[in-house]
Amino acid sequence: MKEITSMEKDFAKWYTDVVKKAKLMDYSGVRGCMILEPYGCAIWENIQKILDKKFKDLNHENVLMPLLISESLLQQEKDHIEGFAPEVAWVTHGGNEKLEERLCIRPTSEVLFCDYFSKKIKSWRDLPKLYNQWCNVVRWEKTTRPFLRTVEFYWQEGHTIHETEKEAREETEKMLNLYFDFLEKDLCIFTIKGQKTEKEKFAGAETTYTIEAMMHDGKILQSATSHYFGNSFAKAFGIKYRNKFNQESFPYQTSWGLTTRVIGGIIMTHGDNKGLVLPPSVAPIQIIIIPINLKNKEIIEKSLKIYDILNKNFRVKLDLTDQTPGWKFSEYEMKGVPLRLEFGPKDLKNNQCVLVKRNTSEKKICNLENLEENICLSLDELKFELYEESLKRTNDLTYLIEDNFEEILDKKYGFIKSSWCGNSKCEDLVKEKYGVTSRCIIKKNNANKCPLCGENSSYNIYWGKSY
Repeated sequence: MKEITSMEKDFAKWYTDVVKKAKLMDYSGVRGCMILEPYGCAIWENIQKILDKKFKDLNHENVLMPLLISESLLQQEKDHIEGFAPEVAWVTHGGNEKLEERLCIRPTSEVLFCDYFSKKIKSWRDLPKLYNQWCNVVRWEKTTRPFLRTVEFYWQEGHTIHETEKEAREETEKMLNLYFDFLEKDLCIFTIKGQKTEKEKFAGAETTYTIEAMMHDGKILQSATSHYFGNSFAKAFGIKYRNKFNQESFPYQTSWGLTTRVIGGIIMTHGDNKGLVLPPSVAPIQIIIIPINLKNKEIIEKSLKIYDILNKNFRVKLDLTDQTPGWKFSEYEMKGVPLRLEFGPKDLKNNQCVLVKRNTSEKKICNLENLEENICLSLDELKFELYEESLKRTNDLTYLIEDNFEEILDKKYGFIKSSWCGNSKCEDLVKEKYGVTSRCIIKKNNANKCPLCGENSSYNIYWGKSY
C-alpha cells in the first residue's frame, strides 16, 4: 500500500490522502459536491443513529421539508436572506421554460419551517413543536475541501417553536449541551463551548452558541451550533397564536445543527500517519478479526466461532481474503478500526488471541474465555486515551494573552484566550492584523483590560484560525 503524506510534512495533503485512501468519499462531476462512499456513509449513519436517539429521547420528531424555496418566501426575513445571499443557488428553469419566480435550493430551512408553523399554530395548545430533519443543503462555497467545506453537504437541522422565551432559551442551551456531550463522550473530542459574537452569529438569530474543537494542526473547527431566534421570524412570517388568556401572541423559536464536517473533525483530531483512528461509537467496524494462517482449517473454524460470538454485541468483520496479514494490518489501520484481533497457531494451541489497539498499537494477549470483557475494556481504554490526547493538545496550544496582543505573532496556530471589551472594532482589528477570528465568548470578566484597546473588558473570549 502506498504510504500517505506525513502530517508533519504537509497537513492538508495528509488530510486529503486519508480521506481518499480510507475510501470515505470521491469527487463528483460538479465542483464542491462529494460522493459519500460506503465507509464514509457508514460513519455518518452511526452518527445519525446516536444523535437521532438523543433527539427522540427529548421528544423531538423527524420531519422532511422540501428542497426548493420560492424567492418571495425567502425574502420575508431580511436579515436571514442577506446573510445567505452570496451562497444561494437558484433554479431558473423548469425543463425548457423559464420560471416566473426563481426557486432557491435550500441553504437552510428556517423559512420553510416558519411557513409551515404559520399554518399549523393557532392556539397555545399547538405548542411546543419540537422538530428535526436529516437532509442535504446547498451553499455555493468558493473554496471547497472534502467534508470541511462543500457546496452540498448533509446535516441535521432542529427547529423548535415555544410559547415562552424561557422555554426557547432553555431548548437552545439544552441542545448545545447535547452536542457538547456527543463530541466528548462519543467522538472523544474535547471542545470549548460558548456564545458567538454579534458579528459571527447566525443570520437572523438573536443569540448563537457554538462548540469549537482544536485539530491536530492547531486550527479550530466549529463543530455544532445552537441558535435562539426570539420571535423575529414569527413576526416576519405572521406566526400568531391565542395564549391561555385568549390574547394574540408571537411564539419563540430555536434552530440547531451538526453536519458531515464533523467527520472531518474526527479525522483531523484523532488521525495519524497511518490513517484514520475512529472512536468505537461511530466506527463502521469496531473489531477486525485476522486469522494468521488461512491454510489451517482449525484456525478458520475457530475464527468463525469468535466472529459469531462477537457479532452479537459489536460491529465486527472477519477477513478471510488471500492478502497477507501485513497488508491487512495496514489496510485496517488506514481505515481506523479501533481493535484488531489476531488469531494464529500459537493462539489456537493456548485458547487465546492477540488484541491490538489502533491508537497505540499496544498488544495484549487475551484468553478466549473472557474475550468480550477484555474487548470492552480495550475499547473503553481507547476512548479515554483519544479524549485525553485531544484535551492535552488543546491545553498545550492555548495561549493566554494578558496585556500584549503582539504575542500572538509568535504562535502559529492554537486558541488565544484573552479579555475583550466587546467592541466589534477590536474584533475587526484582530481579524485584519493577525488573521484570526473570534471563536466564542465563554463568560463575563470585568477584572481585566482589553489587550487591544485598554478599555474595561466585558468578556473572556477565544480567538483562533479556523477551517
